[in-house]
Amino acid sequence: MKNAVFNFPLPANEPVKSYLKGSPERVALEAELKRQSSVELDIPLIIGGKEVRTGNTGKVVMPHDHAHVLATYHKAGPEEVRMAIKAALDAHEEWAELDWTVRASIMLKIADLLAGKYRAVINAACMLGQSKNFYQAEIDSACETIDFLRYNAAFASKIYGIQPKSGPNQINSVEYRPLEGFIFALTPFNFTSIASNLSMSPALMGNTVVWKPSTTAILSNYYLMKIYEEAGVPAGVVNFIPGSGAVIGKEIFASKDLAGVHFTGSSATFNTLWKQVGENIANYRSYPRLVGETGGKDFIFVHPSAVAEEVGNAAYCGAFEYQGQKCSAASRMYVPKSLWPAVLEKIKDTAAKVRMGDVCDPMNFINAVIDETSFDNIASYIEYAKASKDAEIVLGGGYDKSKGYFVEPTVIVTTDPHFKSMEEEIFGPVLTVYVYDDADVDKAVELCDTTSPYGLTGAIWGRDRLALEKISRRLKYAAGNFYINDKPTGAVVGMQPFGGARASGTNDKAGGEFNLIRWVLPRAVKETLVPPTDHRYTYMKEE
Repeated sequence: MKNAVFNFPLPANEPVKSYLKGSPERVALEAELKRQSSVELDIPLIIGGKEVRTGNTGKVVMPHDHAHVLATYHKAGPEEVRMAIKAALDAHEEWAELDWTVRASIMLKIADLLAGKYRAVINAACMLGQSKNFYQAEIDSACETIDFLRYNAAFASKIYGIQPKSGPNQINSVEYRPLEGFIFALTPFNFTSIASNLSMSPALMGNTVVWKPSTTAILSNYYLMKIYEEAGVPAGVVNFIPGSGAVIGKEIFASKDLAGVHFTGSSATFNTLWKQVGENIANYRSYPRLVGETGGKDFIFVHPSAVAEEVGNAAYCGAFEYQGQKCSAASRMYVPKSLWPAVLEKIKDTAAKVRMGDVCDPMNFINAVIDETSFDNIASYIEYAKASKDAEIVLGGGYDKSKGYFVEPTVIVTTDPHFKSMEEEIFGPVLTVYVYDDADVDKAVELCDTTSPYGLTGAIWGRDRLALEKISRRLKYAAGNFYINDKPTGAVVGMQPFGGARASGTNDKAGGEFNLIRWVLPRAVKETLVPPTDHRYTYMKEE
Protein backbone atom coordinates (compact mmCIF):
# COMPACT_ATOMS: atom_id res chain seq x y z
CA MET A 1 0.00 0.00 0.00
CA LYS A 2 1.29 3.45 -0.92
CA ASN A 3 0.47 6.31 1.39
CA ALA A 4 2.82 8.92 -0.07
CA VAL A 5 1.79 11.90 -2.15
CA PHE A 6 4.22 11.64 -5.04
CA ASN A 7 5.15 14.25 -7.59
CA PHE A 8 7.26 13.86 -10.73
CA PRO A 9 9.08 17.16 -11.35
CA LEU A 10 9.56 18.62 -14.81
CA PRO A 11 12.59 16.89 -16.33
CA ALA A 12 15.44 18.26 -18.37
CA ASN A 13 15.09 17.60 -22.10
CA GLU A 14 17.12 14.68 -23.38
CA PRO A 15 20.46 16.00 -24.73
CA VAL A 16 21.02 15.58 -28.47
CA LYS A 17 24.18 13.57 -29.06
CA SER A 18 26.78 14.90 -31.47
CA TYR A 19 27.65 11.75 -33.48
CA LEU A 20 31.15 13.02 -34.15
CA LYS A 21 33.43 10.57 -35.93
CA GLY A 22 34.75 8.03 -33.44
CA SER A 23 32.28 8.97 -30.68
CA PRO A 24 30.64 6.06 -28.79
CA GLU A 25 27.20 6.94 -30.16
CA ARG A 26 28.52 7.10 -33.73
CA VAL A 27 30.28 3.75 -33.44
CA ALA A 28 27.19 2.10 -31.91
CA LEU A 29 24.83 3.56 -34.52
CA GLU A 30 26.98 2.59 -37.49
CA ALA A 31 27.23 -0.97 -36.16
CA GLU A 32 23.46 -1.12 -35.69
CA LEU A 33 22.82 0.27 -39.18
CA LYS A 34 25.00 -2.50 -40.55
CA ARG A 35 23.22 -5.15 -38.47
CA GLN A 36 19.69 -4.06 -39.39
CA SER A 37 20.66 -3.73 -43.05
CA SER A 38 21.80 -7.34 -43.09
CA VAL A 39 18.68 -8.99 -41.65
CA GLU A 40 15.05 -9.27 -42.76
CA LEU A 41 12.65 -9.29 -39.84
CA ASP A 42 9.32 -11.10 -39.67
CA ILE A 43 7.02 -8.64 -37.89
CA PRO A 44 3.86 -10.07 -36.34
CA LEU A 45 0.84 -8.41 -34.83
CA ILE A 46 1.02 -8.24 -31.04
CA ILE A 47 -2.38 -8.72 -29.44
CA GLY A 48 -2.86 -9.31 -25.74
CA GLY A 49 0.87 -9.88 -25.41
CA LYS A 50 0.90 -12.66 -28.02
CA GLU A 51 2.44 -12.65 -31.48
CA VAL A 52 -0.11 -13.23 -34.24
CA ARG A 53 0.80 -14.03 -37.83
CA THR A 54 -1.93 -13.84 -40.44
CA GLY A 55 -0.05 -14.84 -43.58
CA ASN A 56 -1.36 -11.73 -45.31
CA THR A 57 1.89 -9.82 -45.55
CA GLY A 58 3.56 -6.67 -46.84
CA LYS A 59 7.15 -5.52 -47.21
CA VAL A 60 9.16 -2.86 -45.39
CA VAL A 61 11.76 -1.33 -47.71
CA MET A 62 14.33 1.44 -47.50
CA PRO A 63 12.93 4.59 -49.15
CA HIS A 64 16.46 5.51 -50.30
CA ASP A 65 17.05 1.99 -51.71
CA HIS A 66 13.62 0.52 -52.37
CA ALA A 67 14.97 -2.80 -53.62
CA HIS A 68 16.32 -3.49 -50.14
CA VAL A 69 13.73 -5.30 -47.99
CA LEU A 70 14.10 -4.74 -44.24
CA ALA A 71 11.14 -6.77 -43.04
CA THR A 72 7.99 -8.65 -43.87
CA TYR A 73 5.03 -7.65 -41.74
CA HIS A 74 1.69 -9.35 -41.14
CA LYS A 75 -1.54 -7.45 -41.72
CA ALA A 76 -4.54 -7.51 -39.43
CA GLY A 77 -7.88 -8.69 -40.78
CA PRO A 78 -11.32 -8.17 -39.22
CA GLU A 79 -10.88 -11.06 -36.80
CA GLU A 80 -7.56 -9.74 -35.51
CA VAL A 81 -9.00 -6.24 -35.01
CA ARG A 82 -11.81 -7.69 -32.92
CA MET A 83 -9.22 -9.69 -30.96
CA ALA A 84 -7.26 -6.50 -30.29
CA ILE A 85 -10.38 -4.66 -29.09
CA LYS A 86 -11.20 -7.53 -26.73
CA ALA A 87 -7.64 -7.66 -25.42
CA ALA A 88 -7.71 -3.91 -24.72
CA LEU A 89 -11.05 -4.19 -22.91
CA ASP A 90 -9.90 -7.20 -20.91
CA ALA A 91 -6.79 -5.33 -19.74
CA HIS A 92 -8.64 -2.11 -18.95
CA GLU A 93 -9.79 -2.64 -15.36
CA GLU A 94 -6.50 -3.80 -13.90
CA TRP A 95 -4.50 -1.14 -15.74
CA ALA A 96 -6.96 1.61 -14.80
CA GLU A 97 -6.94 0.61 -11.12
CA LEU A 98 -3.15 0.47 -10.96
CA ASP A 99 -1.60 3.29 -8.95
CA TRP A 100 -0.79 5.99 -11.50
CA THR A 101 2.77 6.25 -10.21
CA VAL A 102 3.33 2.64 -11.25
CA ARG A 103 2.11 3.44 -14.75
CA ALA A 104 4.42 6.45 -14.76
CA SER A 105 7.37 4.35 -13.62
CA ILE A 106 6.84 2.04 -16.59
CA MET A 107 6.85 5.05 -18.94
CA LEU A 108 10.04 6.33 -17.35
CA LYS A 109 11.65 2.91 -17.77
CA ILE A 110 10.78 2.99 -21.48
CA ALA A 111 12.49 6.39 -21.65
CA ASP A 112 15.61 5.10 -19.94
CA LEU A 113 15.77 2.06 -22.23
CA LEU A 114 15.55 4.36 -25.25
CA ALA A 115 18.16 6.73 -23.83
CA GLY A 116 20.65 3.92 -23.29
CA LYS A 117 20.29 0.29 -24.30
CA TYR A 118 18.09 0.84 -27.37
CA ARG A 119 19.14 4.29 -28.57
CA ALA A 120 21.13 2.97 -31.52
CA VAL A 121 18.44 0.40 -32.32
CA ILE A 122 15.56 2.84 -32.53
CA ASN A 123 17.60 5.45 -34.41
CA ALA A 124 18.87 2.92 -36.95
CA ALA A 125 15.36 1.61 -37.54
CA CYS A 126 14.07 5.15 -38.05
CA MET A 127 16.92 5.97 -40.44
CA LEU A 128 16.59 2.85 -42.56
CA GLY A 129 12.80 2.54 -42.55
CA GLN A 130 11.87 6.23 -42.75
CA SER A 131 14.97 7.68 -44.47
CA LYS A 132 16.08 10.09 -41.76
CA ASN A 133 19.68 11.19 -41.44
CA PHE A 134 21.72 10.89 -38.24
CA TYR A 135 20.51 14.15 -36.73
CA GLN A 136 16.87 13.92 -37.77
CA ALA A 137 16.62 10.41 -36.30
CA GLU A 138 18.36 11.44 -33.08
CA ILE A 139 16.06 14.40 -32.39
CA ASP A 140 12.98 12.30 -33.21
CA SER A 141 13.14 8.63 -32.36
CA ALA A 142 15.49 9.12 -29.42
CA CYS A 143 15.22 12.57 -27.86
CA GLU A 144 11.61 13.55 -28.53
CA THR A 145 10.27 10.11 -27.69
CA ILE A 146 12.17 10.20 -24.40
CA ASP A 147 10.94 13.73 -23.69
CA PHE A 148 7.31 12.81 -24.26
CA LEU A 149 7.57 9.93 -21.80
CA ARG A 150 9.36 11.90 -19.10
CA TYR A 151 7.42 15.14 -19.41
CA ASN A 152 4.09 13.33 -19.48
CA ALA A 153 4.82 11.84 -16.06
CA ALA A 154 5.35 15.37 -14.74
CA PHE A 155 2.24 16.67 -16.50
CA ALA A 156 0.20 13.82 -15.02
CA SER A 157 1.43 14.87 -11.57
CA LYS A 158 0.03 18.35 -12.17
CA ILE A 159 -3.30 17.06 -13.46
CA TYR A 160 -3.88 14.62 -10.61
CA GLY A 161 -2.95 17.39 -8.18
CA ILE A 162 -5.73 19.71 -9.40
CA GLN A 163 -8.28 19.39 -6.60
CA PRO A 164 -11.29 21.47 -5.52
CA LYS A 165 -11.76 23.31 -2.25
CA SER A 166 -13.40 21.52 0.66
CA GLY A 167 -15.86 23.30 2.97
CA PRO A 168 -17.25 22.94 6.47
CA ASN A 169 -18.60 19.44 7.12
CA GLN A 170 -17.49 18.19 3.67
CA ILE A 171 -14.51 16.80 1.83
CA ASN A 172 -14.37 17.39 -1.93
CA SER A 173 -12.12 15.68 -4.43
CA VAL A 174 -11.80 14.93 -8.13
CA GLU A 175 -10.94 11.51 -9.45
CA TYR A 176 -9.38 11.31 -12.89
CA ARG A 177 -10.73 8.14 -14.43
CA PRO A 178 -9.56 6.78 -17.77
CA LEU A 179 -12.13 6.82 -20.55
CA GLU A 180 -14.65 3.99 -20.57
CA GLY A 181 -13.64 1.72 -23.42
CA PHE A 182 -10.51 1.62 -25.60
CA ILE A 183 -8.46 4.23 -27.46
CA PHE A 184 -7.65 3.87 -31.16
CA ALA A 185 -4.19 5.28 -31.93
CA LEU A 186 -3.63 5.90 -35.63
CA THR A 187 -0.04 7.02 -36.11
CA PRO A 188 2.00 8.66 -38.93
CA PHE A 189 5.24 7.72 -40.67
CA ASN A 190 7.16 10.92 -40.22
CA PHE A 191 7.84 10.97 -36.48
CA THR A 192 8.60 7.87 -34.44
CA SER A 193 8.11 10.02 -31.35
CA ILE A 194 4.55 10.84 -32.38
CA ALA A 195 3.83 7.16 -32.95
CA SER A 196 4.96 6.50 -29.40
CA ASN A 197 3.12 9.43 -27.83
CA LEU A 198 -0.19 8.69 -29.52
CA SER A 199 -0.32 5.31 -27.80
CA MET A 200 1.58 6.08 -24.59
CA SER A 201 -0.10 9.31 -23.44
CA PRO A 202 -3.55 7.68 -23.19
CA ALA A 203 -1.94 4.60 -21.59
CA LEU A 204 -0.25 6.71 -18.91
CA MET A 205 -3.67 8.02 -17.88
CA GLY A 206 -5.01 4.49 -17.44
CA ASN A 207 -6.44 3.77 -20.88
CA THR A 208 -5.80 0.73 -23.05
CA VAL A 209 -4.99 1.11 -26.71
CA VAL A 210 -5.42 -0.46 -30.13
CA TRP A 211 -2.52 0.88 -32.19
CA LYS A 212 -2.42 0.95 -35.99
CA PRO A 213 1.05 2.09 -37.08
CA SER A 214 1.72 3.66 -40.46
CA THR A 215 2.71 1.03 -43.01
CA THR A 216 5.81 3.11 -43.84
CA ALA A 217 7.03 3.29 -40.22
CA ILE A 218 6.45 -0.29 -39.12
CA LEU A 219 10.10 -1.14 -38.47
CA SER A 220 10.78 1.51 -35.82
CA ASN A 221 7.26 1.14 -34.41
CA TYR A 222 7.74 -2.62 -33.96
CA TYR A 223 10.95 -1.99 -32.03
CA LEU A 224 9.02 0.48 -29.86
CA MET A 225 6.42 -2.19 -29.14
CA LYS A 226 9.10 -4.68 -28.07
CA ILE A 227 10.67 -2.05 -25.80
CA TYR A 228 7.26 -1.41 -24.19
CA GLU A 229 7.01 -5.09 -23.39
CA GLU A 230 10.50 -5.18 -21.89
CA ALA A 231 9.70 -2.15 -19.75
CA GLY A 232 6.71 -3.93 -18.23
CA VAL A 233 3.68 -2.66 -20.15
CA PRO A 234 1.17 -5.44 -19.40
CA ALA A 235 -0.33 -7.62 -22.11
CA GLY A 236 -3.33 -5.99 -23.77
CA VAL A 237 -2.58 -2.44 -22.66
CA VAL A 238 -1.17 -1.65 -26.11
CA ASN A 239 -2.10 -3.88 -29.05
CA PHE A 240 -0.01 -3.52 -32.22
CA ILE A 241 -1.97 -4.18 -35.42
CA PRO A 242 -0.45 -3.10 -38.75
CA GLY A 243 -2.69 -3.37 -41.78
CA SER A 244 -5.17 -1.64 -44.04
CA GLY A 245 -6.74 1.48 -42.60
CA ALA A 246 -10.07 0.68 -44.24
CA VAL A 247 -10.16 -2.88 -42.88
CA ILE A 248 -9.11 -1.89 -39.38
CA GLY A 249 -11.28 1.22 -39.26
CA LYS A 250 -14.45 -0.66 -40.18
CA GLU A 251 -14.17 -2.81 -37.05
CA ILE A 252 -12.91 -0.03 -34.79
CA PHE A 253 -15.70 2.41 -35.54
CA ALA A 254 -18.37 -0.26 -35.32
CA SER A 255 -17.41 -1.08 -31.72
CA LYS A 256 -19.66 0.36 -29.02
CA ASP A 257 -16.60 0.53 -26.77
CA LEU A 258 -14.65 3.05 -28.82
CA ALA A 259 -13.78 5.75 -26.29
CA GLY A 260 -11.36 7.92 -28.22
CA VAL A 261 -9.23 8.41 -31.30
CA HIS A 262 -5.67 9.72 -31.13
CA PHE A 263 -4.56 10.65 -34.63
CA THR A 264 -1.83 12.36 -36.60
CA GLY A 265 -2.10 12.42 -40.38
CA SER A 266 -3.88 14.14 -43.22
CA SER A 267 -6.92 16.36 -42.80
CA ALA A 268 -8.80 14.24 -45.35
CA THR A 269 -8.25 11.07 -43.31
CA PHE A 270 -9.26 12.78 -40.06
CA ASN A 271 -12.42 14.09 -41.73
CA THR A 272 -13.23 10.51 -42.73
CA LEU A 273 -12.68 9.27 -39.17
CA TRP A 274 -14.87 12.04 -37.77
CA LYS A 275 -17.58 11.16 -40.27
CA GLN A 276 -17.41 7.48 -39.31
CA VAL A 277 -17.80 8.39 -35.65
CA GLY A 278 -20.77 10.60 -36.51
CA GLU A 279 -22.45 7.83 -38.49
CA ASN A 280 -22.11 5.46 -35.52
CA ILE A 281 -22.72 7.97 -32.73
CA ALA A 282 -25.91 6.33 -31.49
CA ASN A 283 -24.11 3.03 -30.99
CA TYR A 284 -21.36 4.19 -28.64
CA ARG A 285 -21.41 3.83 -24.88
CA SER A 286 -20.13 7.41 -24.60
CA TYR A 287 -19.12 10.19 -26.96
CA PRO A 288 -15.64 9.30 -28.29
CA ARG A 289 -12.89 11.83 -27.73
CA LEU A 290 -11.42 12.86 -31.09
CA VAL A 291 -7.91 14.26 -30.88
CA GLY A 292 -6.21 14.98 -34.19
CA GLU A 293 -3.18 16.82 -35.51
CA THR A 294 -3.69 17.01 -39.25
CA GLY A 295 -2.46 18.91 -42.30
CA GLY A 296 -0.65 22.18 -42.71
CA LYS A 297 0.39 24.76 -45.25
CA ASP A 298 2.96 26.40 -43.04
CA PHE A 299 4.23 29.86 -43.84
CA ILE A 300 7.17 32.18 -43.52
CA PHE A 301 6.18 35.86 -43.69
CA VAL A 302 9.03 38.29 -44.21
CA HIS A 303 8.74 41.95 -43.26
CA PRO A 304 10.90 44.47 -45.21
CA SER A 305 12.99 45.03 -42.07
CA ALA A 306 14.22 41.41 -41.99
CA VAL A 307 17.81 40.27 -42.52
CA ALA A 308 17.93 38.39 -45.83
CA GLU A 309 20.73 35.98 -44.85
CA GLU A 310 18.84 34.86 -41.76
CA VAL A 311 15.62 34.40 -43.72
CA GLY A 312 17.32 32.39 -46.46
CA ASN A 313 18.88 29.97 -44.01
CA ALA A 314 15.59 29.53 -42.13
CA ALA A 315 13.69 29.02 -45.38
CA TYR A 316 16.04 26.29 -46.58
CA CYS A 317 16.14 24.41 -43.28
CA GLY A 318 12.49 24.98 -42.44
CA ALA A 319 11.31 23.77 -45.83
CA PHE A 320 13.74 20.96 -46.64
CA GLU A 321 14.94 19.23 -43.48
CA TYR A 322 13.61 15.68 -43.56
CA GLN A 323 12.61 16.37 -47.15
CA GLY A 324 9.77 18.66 -46.09
CA GLN A 325 7.93 15.70 -44.54
CA LYS A 326 7.21 17.46 -41.27
CA CYS A 327 3.75 18.70 -40.34
CA SER A 328 5.47 21.98 -39.52
CA ALA A 329 7.65 22.33 -42.66
CA ALA A 330 7.57 25.68 -44.41
CA SER A 331 5.82 25.31 -47.75
CA ARG A 332 4.85 28.89 -48.65
CA MET A 333 6.72 32.15 -48.15
CA TYR A 334 5.84 35.82 -48.57
CA VAL A 335 8.88 38.01 -49.27
CA PRO A 336 9.15 41.76 -50.04
CA LYS A 337 10.57 42.62 -53.45
CA SER A 338 13.49 44.52 -51.90
CA LEU A 339 14.76 41.44 -50.07
CA TRP A 340 13.96 38.62 -52.47
CA PRO A 341 17.20 38.66 -54.53
CA ALA A 342 19.35 38.41 -51.40
CA VAL A 343 17.09 35.77 -49.81
CA LEU A 344 17.23 33.66 -52.96
CA GLU A 345 21.01 34.05 -53.14
CA LYS A 346 21.32 32.66 -49.60
CA ILE A 347 19.01 29.75 -50.41
CA LYS A 348 21.02 28.91 -53.51
CA ASP A 349 24.28 29.24 -51.62
CA THR A 350 23.03 26.77 -49.01
CA ALA A 351 21.75 24.39 -51.67
CA ALA A 352 25.16 24.35 -53.36
CA LYS A 353 26.70 23.00 -50.15
CA VAL A 354 24.08 20.34 -49.50
CA ARG A 355 24.38 16.68 -50.49
CA MET A 356 21.50 14.26 -51.09
CA GLY A 357 21.66 10.48 -50.80
CA ASP A 358 21.73 7.41 -48.55
CA VAL A 359 21.12 7.96 -44.82
CA CYS A 360 24.15 5.88 -43.90
CA ASP A 361 26.43 8.61 -45.25
CA PRO A 362 26.38 11.23 -42.47
CA MET A 363 27.30 14.01 -44.91
CA ASN A 364 23.98 13.69 -46.74
CA PHE A 365 21.68 16.47 -45.52
CA ILE A 366 18.78 15.46 -47.81
CA ASN A 367 17.52 11.90 -48.11
CA ALA A 368 14.60 10.15 -49.81
CA VAL A 369 10.86 10.82 -49.51
CA ILE A 370 8.91 8.04 -47.89
CA ASP A 371 7.44 6.01 -50.77
CA GLU A 372 6.43 5.97 -54.42
CA THR A 373 2.98 7.41 -53.83
CA SER A 374 4.49 10.43 -52.10
CA PHE A 375 7.21 10.73 -54.75
CA ASP A 376 4.68 10.76 -57.60
CA ASN A 377 2.49 13.31 -55.82
CA ILE A 378 5.41 15.70 -55.23
CA ALA A 379 6.60 15.28 -58.81
CA SER A 380 3.13 16.21 -60.09
CA TYR A 381 3.32 19.61 -58.33
CA ILE A 382 6.77 20.25 -59.77
CA GLU A 383 5.57 19.42 -63.28
CA TYR A 384 2.51 21.62 -62.79
CA ALA A 385 4.79 24.54 -61.93
CA LYS A 386 7.05 23.85 -64.89
CA ALA A 387 4.08 24.01 -67.23
CA SER A 388 2.49 27.13 -65.73
CA LYS A 389 2.90 30.67 -67.03
CA ASP A 390 2.34 31.93 -63.46
CA ALA A 391 5.31 30.15 -61.90
CA GLU A 392 9.04 29.64 -62.28
CA ILE A 393 11.27 27.05 -60.65
CA VAL A 394 14.36 28.88 -59.38
CA LEU A 395 15.94 25.99 -57.48
CA GLY A 396 15.84 22.22 -57.93
CA GLY A 397 12.96 20.69 -59.84
CA GLY A 398 14.64 17.34 -60.43
CA TYR A 399 13.55 13.93 -59.16
CA ASP A 400 14.55 10.29 -59.65
CA LYS A 401 13.08 7.06 -58.27
CA SER A 402 15.25 4.52 -60.07
CA LYS A 403 17.03 3.49 -56.85
CA GLY A 404 15.41 5.54 -54.10
CA TYR A 405 12.64 8.11 -53.95
CA PHE A 406 14.78 11.23 -54.31
CA VAL A 407 13.34 14.69 -54.97
CA GLU A 408 15.57 17.75 -55.15
CA PRO A 409 14.70 20.60 -52.78
CA THR A 410 12.62 22.82 -55.04
CA VAL A 411 11.75 26.52 -54.84
CA ILE A 412 8.89 27.83 -56.98
CA VAL A 413 8.28 31.56 -57.44
CA THR A 414 4.76 32.51 -58.44
CA THR A 415 3.04 35.73 -59.45
CA ASP A 416 -0.29 34.27 -58.31
CA PRO A 417 -0.76 34.28 -54.52
CA HIS A 418 -3.42 31.59 -54.99
CA PHE A 419 -1.25 29.34 -57.11
CA LYS A 420 -1.92 25.65 -56.54
CA SER A 421 1.29 25.00 -54.62
CA MET A 422 0.62 28.06 -52.41
CA GLU A 423 -2.66 26.59 -51.21
CA GLU A 424 -2.43 22.79 -51.21
CA GLU A 425 -0.45 20.61 -48.84
CA ILE A 426 2.32 18.75 -50.70
CA PHE A 427 4.29 17.15 -47.84
CA GLY A 428 7.57 17.17 -49.65
CA PRO A 429 10.62 19.37 -50.35
CA VAL A 430 8.78 22.12 -52.25
CA LEU A 431 8.66 25.77 -51.14
CA THR A 432 6.53 28.26 -53.10
CA VAL A 433 7.32 31.95 -52.83
CA TYR A 434 5.12 34.97 -53.51
CA VAL A 435 7.04 38.23 -53.87
CA TYR A 436 5.05 41.30 -52.79
CA ASP A 437 5.67 45.02 -53.19
CA ASP A 438 7.20 46.47 -50.02
CA ALA A 439 4.40 48.99 -49.70
CA ASP A 440 1.79 46.21 -49.69
CA VAL A 441 2.71 44.58 -46.38
CA ASP A 442 -0.85 44.73 -45.06
CA LYS A 443 -2.28 43.11 -48.19
CA ALA A 444 0.37 40.40 -48.03
CA VAL A 445 -0.46 39.67 -44.38
CA GLU A 446 -4.12 39.32 -45.34
CA LEU A 447 -3.16 36.86 -48.08
CA CYS A 448 -1.06 34.88 -45.63
CA ASP A 449 -3.99 34.61 -43.23
CA THR A 450 -6.70 33.73 -45.75
CA THR A 451 -5.00 31.73 -48.50
CA SER A 452 -4.78 28.41 -46.67
CA PRO A 453 -7.50 26.50 -44.76
CA TYR A 454 -4.88 25.31 -42.28
CA GLY A 455 -3.59 26.78 -39.04
CA LEU A 456 -0.62 24.72 -37.86
CA THR A 457 2.71 26.61 -37.87
CA GLY A 458 4.01 29.90 -39.17
CA ALA A 459 6.96 32.24 -38.81
CA ILE A 460 7.38 35.99 -39.17
CA TRP A 461 10.69 37.75 -39.73
CA GLY A 462 11.88 41.30 -39.21
CA ARG A 463 13.92 43.68 -37.06
CA ASP A 464 11.01 46.10 -36.61
CA ARG A 465 9.54 44.53 -33.46
CA LEU A 466 6.48 46.79 -33.39
CA ALA A 467 5.63 45.82 -36.96
CA LEU A 468 6.05 42.15 -36.06
CA GLU A 469 3.70 42.56 -33.11
CA LYS A 470 1.06 44.03 -35.41
CA ILE A 471 1.50 41.16 -37.87
CA SER A 472 1.37 38.65 -35.02
CA ARG A 473 -2.03 39.97 -33.94
CA ARG A 474 -3.31 39.80 -37.52
CA LEU A 475 -2.20 36.17 -37.79
CA LYS A 476 -3.38 35.01 -34.36
CA TYR A 477 -5.53 32.19 -35.80
CA ALA A 478 -3.20 31.32 -38.68
CA ALA A 479 -0.90 29.09 -36.62
CA GLY A 480 -1.09 27.10 -33.39
CA ASN A 481 2.70 27.22 -33.17
CA PHE A 482 4.00 30.67 -34.06
CA TYR A 483 7.63 31.68 -34.46
CA ILE A 484 9.24 35.12 -34.43
CA ASN A 485 12.58 35.27 -36.26
CA ASP A 486 12.88 31.50 -36.42
CA LYS A 487 11.91 28.75 -38.83
CA PRO A 488 8.44 27.26 -38.25
CA THR A 489 9.77 23.81 -37.30
CA GLY A 490 11.50 22.22 -34.33
CA ALA A 491 8.94 22.34 -31.51
CA VAL A 492 10.41 20.84 -28.33
CA VAL A 493 8.39 18.86 -25.78
CA GLY A 494 7.79 20.91 -22.64
CA MET A 495 8.81 24.13 -24.38
CA GLN A 496 6.53 24.53 -27.41
CA PRO A 497 3.49 22.21 -27.04
CA PHE A 498 2.50 21.33 -30.58
CA GLY A 499 -0.75 21.53 -32.53
CA GLY A 500 -2.96 23.77 -34.63
CA ALA A 501 -6.58 24.52 -35.39
CA ARG A 502 -8.63 25.36 -38.48
CA ALA A 503 -8.08 22.40 -40.84
CA SER A 504 -4.94 21.43 -38.91
CA GLY A 505 -6.68 19.62 -36.08
CA THR A 506 -8.11 19.92 -32.60
CA ASN A 507 -5.09 21.79 -31.16
CA ASP A 508 -4.77 19.57 -28.09
CA LYS A 509 -1.05 20.32 -27.88
CA ALA A 510 1.10 17.21 -27.68
CA GLY A 511 4.02 17.92 -25.39
CA GLY A 512 1.88 19.69 -22.78
CA GLU A 513 -0.75 18.99 -20.12
CA PHE A 514 -3.58 19.79 -22.52
CA ASN A 515 -3.25 16.52 -24.41
CA LEU A 516 -3.32 14.34 -21.28
CA ILE A 517 -6.51 16.02 -20.03
CA ARG A 518 -8.29 14.57 -23.07
CA TRP A 519 -7.68 11.00 -21.87
CA VAL A 520 -9.42 11.26 -18.50
CA LEU A 521 -12.99 11.56 -17.26
CA PRO A 522 -12.98 13.65 -14.07
CA ARG A 523 -15.41 12.60 -11.34
CA ALA A 524 -16.21 15.10 -8.59
CA VAL A 525 -16.72 13.40 -5.23
CA LYS A 526 -18.32 15.08 -2.20
CA GLU A 527 -18.33 13.37 1.19
CA THR A 528 -20.54 14.88 3.89
CA LEU A 529 -19.11 14.22 7.33
CA VAL A 530 -22.28 14.65 9.45
CA PRO A 531 -25.43 14.35 7.30
CA PRO A 532 -28.45 16.48 8.36
CA THR A 533 -31.56 14.86 9.79
CA ASP A 534 -33.96 17.80 9.56
CA HIS A 535 -35.43 18.88 6.22
CA ARG A 536 -36.32 22.41 7.39
CA TYR A 537 -34.53 25.54 6.21
CA THR A 538 -33.11 27.64 9.04
CA TYR A 539 -35.83 30.29 8.88
CA MET A 540 -38.52 27.60 9.15
CA LYS A 541 -37.26 26.63 12.59
CA GLU A 542 -38.22 30.02 14.08
CA GLU A 543 -41.89 29.09 14.49
